[in-house]
Amino acid sequence: MNAAAQTQATGTHNEDRKVALVTGGSRGIGAAIAERLASDGFAVIVNFAGRASEAEALVARIVKAGGRAVAAQADVSDPAAVTRMFDTAETAFGGVDVLVNSAGIMKVVTLAETTDEIFDQQVAINLKGTFNTLREAARRLRNGGRIVNVSSSVVGLYQPMYAAYAATKAGVEAMTHVLTKELRGRDITVNTVAPGPIATQLFFEGKTDEVIARYAKAPPLERLGKPEEVASVVAMLAGPDGSWVNGQTIRVNGGVV
Repeated sequence: MNAAAQTQATGTHNEDRKVALVTGGSRGIGAAIAERLASDGFAVIVNFAGRASEAEALVARIVKAGGRAVAAQADVSDPAAVTRMFDTAETAFGGVDVLVNSAGIMKVVTLAETTDEIFDQQVAINLKGTFNTLREAARRLRNGGRIVNVSSSVVGLYQPMYAAYAATKAGVEAMTHVLTKELRGRDITVNTVAPGPIATQLFFEGKTDEVIARYAKAPPLERLGKPEEVASVVAMLAGPDGSWVNGQTIRVNGGVV
């Protein structure tokens, strides 16, 4: 087993089972996506950067439910680590059919107060990290596969304090459209899901109760979304019902924009 693999556990064996690689899969939206795809029959690679225990716990839950999963450590901003992660997937399950790019960080600060470090961190993980996995997938994803990138509805809202973050996610959406055209002839769809305010640890970090309440009130549905509600849209795009959806950005945000 490649050194990038931290945990491998196998439930019901099925050679025909398709394989999904979910970056940032140890918690939040990524974990919900990994668990949903596993329940839909995919063998899942749960990628994590530094939360091994959370990734391993998720793998254990998937296996207990009869699924197949492996946890793979990789910093997506590191191209060599991304290559090793795909190697792990091929060693464990024979290849990759679905890539979901959920790894990301969000720093909320005005543009004037955005340090070089804050800017560079978000570009490295959100934009370069997605570029790294897309490049590897363009070379190695099996024909008939699916790619789902995770953007954000801040692209469209353009609120104050989200300049760098929104810029990275706008770049992700642009790469989605370009890659769709470059993969012509391989029956691979490339789409983006752009969540609005979702009740995750990433969303809650650094926000007061007042700010959280304001975000929850903003959509016409007047609540925060759930990670599982994003996962259900990703599952549609990754499954047979998404076969004719290609090059699209789907905003999953309760109507906030």
